[in-house]
Amino acid sequence: MKTIQKVLHYLKRYLFLMVLSILLALVTVSFTLYVPILIGRAIDRIIYGNVDFTYIVLVLKQVVCFVLLTAVAQWLMNIINNKVTYEVVKDIRNEAFEKLQRLPLKYLDEHPYGEIVSRIITDVDQFADGLLMGFTQLFTGVVTILGTLGFMLTINGKITVLVVLVTPLSLFVANFIAKRTYSMFRLQSQTRGEETAYIDEMIGNEKVVKAFAHEKQAIEEFDEINERLKKCSLKAIFFSSLTNPCTRFVNSVVYALVAVTGAMAAIGGNMTVGALSCFLSYANQYTKPFNEISGVVTELQNALACAARIFELMEEQEEAEEDDNAYELTQAQGNVSCFDVAFSYVPDKPLIENFSLDVKPGQNVAIVGPTGCGKTTFINLLMRFYDVNGGNICVDGKDIRSLTRKSLRKNYGMVLQETWLKNATVRENIKMGKEDATDEEMIAAAKAAHSHSFIKRLPNGYDTIIGEEGGMLSQGQKQLLCITRIMLSLPPMLILDEATSSIDTRTELKIQNAFAKLMEGRTSFIVAHRLSTIRNADIILVMRDGKVIEQGKHEELLKKNGFYATLYNSQFQN
Repeated sequence: MKTIQKVLHYLKRYLFLMVLSILLALVTVSFTLYVPILIGRAIDRIIYGNVDFTYIVLVLKQVVCFVLLTAVAQWLMNIINNKVTYEVVKDIRNEAFEKLQRLPLKYLDEHPYGEIVSRIITDVDQFADGLLMGFTQLFTGVVTILGTLGFMLTINGKITVLVVLVTPLSLFVANFIAKRTYSMFRLQSQTRGEETAYIDEMIGNEKVVKAFAHEKQAIEEFDEINERLKKCSLKAIFFSSLTNPCTRFVNSVVYALVAVTGAMAAIGGNMTVGALSCFLSYANQYTKPFNEISGVVTELQNALACAARIFELMEEQEEAEEDDNAYELTQAQGNVSCFDVAFSYVPDKPLIENFSLDVKPGQNVAIVGPTGCGKTTFINLLMRFYDVNGGNICVDGKDIRSLTRKSLRKNYGMVLQETWLKNATVRENIKMGKEDATDEEMIAAAKAAHSHSFIKRLPNGYDTIIGEEGGMLSQGQKQLLCITRIMLSLPPMLILDEATSSIDTRTELKIQNAFAKLMEGRTSFIVAHRLSTIRNADIILVMRDGKVIEQGKHEELLKKNGFYATLYNSQFQN
């Protein structure tokens, strides 16, 4: 019921179209139900006395007119139903994607990407199919049932009461089966999402799969998921498919009762043959919607199960709301301070504890340490991808939690070890950080980042579409494009997390010179494993187990002969 209420919330936006659809359903059903009355009258003119051909021809003309009007009304109703359905689907998809932009990174880190994609694409499609069938058949079916009851009452009240008394049996059967299929359809939807996530993971890492000869195991794991999907799908479809034949059996019983009682009434002179023919037609039309509605209920069970998964995503807790009076950081000076910062991804497993730091504007801070010591986590905290559990981080004397996230992040430029490029032209990828930049500025940035030469060699230069995740480029070229993006936007603060890890040594030396010019007067945080690249840093932070264990300049730390000296010397040992 909660899911239905949420669906109705979206449908309320299109109340006028829904009312119009119901009115057209009324017109369609009324005309459809009036045709048997005309045919019944014609039958009576054939049986009793002479055949009245003039009257029969008139009736046939009326039947043709009503059939044509019914077809037009039904056509318009289907157009409206399609429009409402796909407008609702569009709204849900838009809101789901907007929700993704507001979700904390923690949610994306904890959920497979393919499973999220499955919710927004596949589940919404399944929901649309069920909703469309619901509109098309549910409205018409309900109106048909009510309309036929009304017409049958005008012909013979006793037989109509008999039909109504048997009807609940059909509803009971449909309801009994429907309640048991919802959980099966929900499991089917969840397993489908799991399969989509696995396919997405394997396609994205196919090179690694082949390199480690993991194909056989990957196929076995996929077969296991696919087998589970087959089983739960078969169960859901099998049990839901029982609905239609069960309700058809009940409806056949209703039709037989009407035929027997109606025939007895006709023999007794209480009903004409034409009226009996009309009543039998109504009995058939009365029971038919129950079959259709039972099919709709099955589809709606699937649709609601998919809708529930979509709404789960849309109801996930968003990033903490910013204060109404949150400060807009315009042009940061670059003074970054940390006071007793504490953070952990899992509450009972502390990662960063008692972390303090004071960086003056324009200083270059290098962060080194073994894998898993908290270097990248610290970068995530600086950018407010995660919020600190204790202590605070300040930029220009203001706690970053009192700043708007957008303005804070706009003052940072990031080049990460993991590159990200979208399926677009080279030009669009470079200008992502500064969309109003001129081509001259873009080319100057590319030359500074030493990417201009390889870009010119691409088929269409800066207008070359590079494919998803920069698929046609080498890892080094992708990293150069990300560096170009930063060279163009020129933010007041920089974060370089292994920014040259995939670039050859000769180009790296040139990039280091470009970075040196870029970092002049800008506060910079550099995460590096190659310690030879950070000798000139103003401050080197040596991290271990989430704590800063050493701090100073390169020469000072070497003289201490501590952990940094051990790390540095280990890189030059044979």
